[in-house]
Amino acid sequence: MERIDPAVEEAVDTLGLSEPTRRRLLSGAGLVSATAAASALLAACSSDNKSSSSATGGPGHFPKTPNWKFVFVNHVTTNPFFTPTQYGAQDACALLGCSFQWTGSQNSAVPEMVSATNAAISGKADGLAVAVVDKTAFRQPVDNALKAGIPVVSYNADGAKDDPGSSRLSYIGQDLYTSGYQLGAKIAGLMSGGDAVGFIATPGSLNIQPRIDGAQDAIKASGKPIKFTSVATGAEVPKELSTVDAYAQGHKDIKGMFAVDAGSTEAIGKVMQKYGLKGKGVVAGGFDLTPGTLGAVKSGDLDFTIDQQPYLQGFLPVMALWFYKLSGGLVFPPMTNTGLTFVSKQTVGPYLSTKTRYEGSSPAQQLVPRSGAIAHV
Repeated sequence: MERIDPAVEEAVDTLGLSEPTRRRLLSGAGLVSATAAASALLAACSSDNKSSSSATGGPGHFPKTPNWKFVFVNHVTTNPFFTPTQYGAQDACALLGCSFQWTGSQNSAVPEMVSATNAAISGKADGLAVAVVDKTAFRQPVDNALKAGIPVVSYNADGAKDDPGSSRLSYIGQDLYTSGYQLGAKIAGLMSGGDAVGFIATPGSLNIQPRIDGAQDAIKASGKPIKFTSVATGAEVPKELSTVDAYAQGHKDIKGMFAVDAGSTEAIGKVMQKYGLKGKGVVAGGFDLTPGTLGAVKSGDLDFTIDQQPYLQGFLPVMALWFYKLSGGLVFPPMTNTGLTFVSKQTVGPYLSTKTRYEGSSPAQQLVPRSGAIAHV
């Protein structure tokens, strides 16, 4: 028998093949060189992976698990911002063989969210993902879940800046105060002074209040003579638009219009276009990637919007809870910052030229190709 190339033997040993498959591969003809071995290695890996996968019964090499059901408790269940979040949860469940329920409140009613959390606990959910928009209301429900052996993570909102508001295992979402501070720094960079407004759907709601707080702190730290006023718009999109419109009509000297939530940001874009405010020197921006907001960024009516990866805020909680269950609690849910990206007229193109689940603009599953250098600093 011809001598096996050491590189081939070493490669085979790193593949984790079963011993019968390893012996069969190394005793086969034509494996005397790394080049000649390539097709046989691929065939052996494919064969071994198939047998291993069928033996375990679960996804990939994982064992078969129950159809675990995870419950997401949300504060604005029908808001379009969370469309990609639900797609993310769907995709993770399809990948792992589990399921999820989307529940909570349509208009940030905390008692409704607490009721939904308690119902999930009573129904013996296998895991909970809760948007902790209040720093006191969820303490007892989360404690009750953990005492019942139900893992809990927070997503999108995590209590106050220095108080997570619950004993959740981890938080998955944007660093809200930091994102607000960066918003404020952006405002200070765009304005030399004058009056600016910061629209917020539900003041005090801890998915967005930390952003207003951060923005105010950054503007103050800039030392610029900017008067920044916070204005509530309400949790429902039509109310947000009418509030922004009325404010613009009543404050003709406004120099900056900004928002810390998706609905208010889109409303600013519409109002800026309606009254031609960009031509009058008004600067504007906000958060998230609704189609109307992206269109306003492209037209220049909004100077920017901020992406916080809502898809990952659905996908990653399912992954974290599933691995916690699979490992018997040994794989602990990690604290995960889903990030902050400023989207401007110069960078909005890819968001508009592709319609994907990842931004909530299409339900279709697809591979999104890209090319060229990756922007970096």
